[in-house]
Parts: sequence; C-alpha cells; structure tokens
Amino acid sequence: MEQMDGLDVVGCERCDDLCGSRSRIVNGVGPADADLLFVGEAPGANEDEQGEPFVGRSGDVLDEALREAGLDRGDVRITNCVRCRPPDNRDPRKGELTNCRNYLETEIDRVDPEVVVTLGKVPAEHLLERDVAVTGEAGDVFDVAIAGQPRRVLVSVHPAATLYDPSQGETFEAALTTAAEFTDAQSGQSRLGEF
Repeated sequence: MEQMDGLDVVGCERCDDLCGSRSRIVNGVGPADADLLFVGEAPGANEDEQGEPFVGRSGDVLDEALREAGLDRGDVRITNCVRCRPPDNRDPRKGELTNCRNYLETEIDRVDPEVVVTLGKVPAEHLLERDVAVTGEAGDVFDVAIAGQPRRVLVSVHPAATLYDPSQGETFEAALTTAAEFTDAQSGQSRLGEF
C-alpha cells in the first residue's frame, strides 16, 4: 500500500531495489509554504539513518552556503527526487525516478515555491527533462512546466561537488545567492538583515 499524508510519503513499495536498501522513507523537510524548494537526487547513508535529506558533510556545506546567502535552513524546504536510499549510494535509475516522480510533483505543487533549486545533475535533468551541463548552467533559471504548472527551476551544482573539487565552492555559493536574490525580489524585502 502506498500513500501520501500531506507532503510525506507514508508507504511505497514501487522499487524492489530501493525498498530492499532503505531503512526508512526520507521525506522532505522545511516549511510547507517555503519560497525555495531544494531538490537533491536521493538519500545517502546519513540521510537514510537520520530520516532527513542533506545531513552529514553535504548538509553542512548546504547549511553554510545558505547562511552565506542570507538564508536559514529552517526557511527553505529540502527534498529529493527519490525518497529511498539506492544500494551502495548509486544514482537512482530512470525507472526509480519515474516511480517517485508523482510524489515530487505533488510536493512541488503543494509547497508552490517561487523557485525550485536542483542540487546536482540528476535532479536538474529530471526536472528540466534534458541533458544539463550543471557547472556551465549553475545559477541559470529556467521556466518549465512541472505537473502542468509553470515553475522556475534554478540549476546548481551539488554541495558534495565542493568537497571533491573546492573550485566548485564559488559556483555553488553564487547559485544560492542567485536563488536568495530572486526570492527577495519577489517578496520586496531583504533577508540579509535577519542575521
């Protein structure tokens, strides 16, 4: 049996490999009406253990970049394309992304963010439905239809990319700054004074 309770998936058995490798379903966290919705690819070991997306080293990088952009993790929503940990932290397969797509689309629809920020190649290609040169397109905003609704999608490198290639840090921080400025322009106020 599978179902959603609000924004949370409370039961799903669609993917044998993922059901076999997960210890829990990792749902999104953050406000249900956030201006920014960050989308990663799938939970890793830390996320599967703690039941929250983007914890551990990647989460620390994301948290720091959010602070640098004048944002707080508690003010944004963070989720993944796939809600269960793939075996050996491999990328989610096309069928797994497809199986989980309606959960992601439902979450995006209900949160109704000003901007969806993709963290890495997998979510960028999944939501834009095309090949994406993430480093070259980081910080760019695209207007696309998701579940039939117009959405703004901002491409960003994955926080982990900055751990393996420190030169990506500036690219990552610039993309988050763009996201923050974009939502500030929509609300007519600056969040930088809050810190």
